[in-house]
Amino acid sequence: MSVSYKKLWKLLIDKDMKKRDLSKKAGISHASIAKLGKNENVTTDVLVKICAALECDIGDIMEVLPDKE
Repeated sequence: MSVSYKKLWKLLIDKDMKKRDLSKKAGISHASIAKLGKNENVTTDVLVKICAALECDIGDIMEVLPDKE
C-alpha cells in the first residue's frame, strides 16, 4: 500500500495557500512538508495538525492506494 497526498495539494490550491503557509498555520516542520511532497509516511500528529489548520477531515488530504503488481 502507498499513500498519496494529492488531495492535500489540491485543497491548498483551492484555499490559495502555499506550502510554507501550511507549515506556519499547522505548526509543522519544513521536513514534514517535504515528506508529504514525496508521498512518504508522516506521523498521525502531523496529519491531525494539518486537518485542524485546514478545518477538514483526514480523508480530505490523503488516500491510501493499493500497490501496483
